[in-house]
Amino acid sequence: MTSRPVAITGMGCICAAGNNLDDSMASMFRGTRDPAPPLNFFSNHPIRYPVFEARDFVEPPDLLRTSALGLHAAKEALADAGLDQDFLNTLRVGVCVGTTVGCAISNETFCREYRSLSAPGMAPLERILRSNPAAVIAREFGFSGPCQTIVNACSSGTDAVGLAASWIRTGACDIALAGGADELGRITYIGFIALLIADESHCKPFDANRKGLNLGEAGAMLVLESEQVRKLRKKKARSFVLGYGSACDAYHLTAPRPDGAGLKSAIAEALACNNTDPASIAFVNAHGTGTPENDRVETRVLAEVLPGVPFLSTKGYTGHTLGAAGAIEAVFTVACLERGAIPANIGFATPDPELGGTPVTENTSFRGTVALSESLAFGGNNSVLIFGTAGGE
Repeated sequence: MTSRPVAITGMGCICAAGNNLDDSMASMFRGTRDPAPPLNFFSNHPIRYPVFEARDFVEPPDLLRTSALGLHAAKEALADAGLDQDFLNTLRVGVCVGTTVGCAISNETFCREYRSLSAPGMAPLERILRSNPAAVIAREFGFSGPCQTIVNACSSGTDAVGLAASWIRTGACDIALAGGADELGRITYIGFIALLIADESHCKPFDANRKGLNLGEAGAMLVLESEQVRKLRKKKARSFVLGYGSACDAYHLTAPRPDGAGLKSAIAEALACNNTDPASIAFVNAHGTGTPENDRVETRVLAEVLPGVPFLSTKGYTGHTLGAAGAIEAVFTVACLERGAIPANIGFATPDPELGGTPVTENTSFRGTVALSESLAFGGNNSVLIFGTAGGE
């Protein structure tokens, strides 16, 4: 049974590459990146691992940084869609946000005070309770539709877009804001170093000498709109969600299943949603963390399922933004479809004979209107979105 396409009428993002979508795209096509040791928190680890921080962004004091990044992206997306508050007040608007760090009910300062037997103030916990990422956006604009925060490791942003698209298809809401947000912090930083999957230099997705990821932070949101509302507004879609698939390997806590069975299943499910011909896929925005196992499994699956299709990882420009990764890569995928080109897979220099292929090494034009974005997450979660610029006009 096929699923009808869902229109995307607005997009917004903030990350280390730029404080909005246009600036981020321009930065990637210039081939610029500047990861550096963290500035927003302190770590006494002897190696100063580089990260991708949104350095010009300062969150308001009453919100967690994650929620503020998501709200920033949501405001850009709504403005891009041409939706004002008065019109939004007449609609059922849902919010679906993926995150990992941003939903952790913990606060290092509070915990340290508590463990020292002092009487910690409640202000940090009150700030956390006010900062559910989806609830923050819904509260800011007075939305009364479905409101959901998804925590599914690094596939969270992709899953949020897939779920929100189903809300539009089933009539649960007229418009949905969907995406992801995650901040950088000391606990996350030290945690990934402890897992031995962080690169002490710039990350190198798909390169033979890759050592691991660089962490990043971001917020990215898409406006999904019902056909009824879009036609009433006479609004042209930027693109369409054509398909979504999700499958879990349940193989290992952090490593993907070697044969990529879950990723293959997720791709097949996404293609089946709208009977998308694999031959129509113009490019793949791969998960591409720069970790040895992820890149090996992912490229072998792509070589088998989508042979010859150009692919890249944008994480070389943004770092791995965890719960926001699938969302910001969805936004980039749509923007690249509109542009008819994808940026070079920055950091790649030496082919790895163990991989199923090599990413694009320069800015590359393509012909086609359909692209695929995929996320491989801890716990064996695999999620895939398919976008098309000619999906429903």
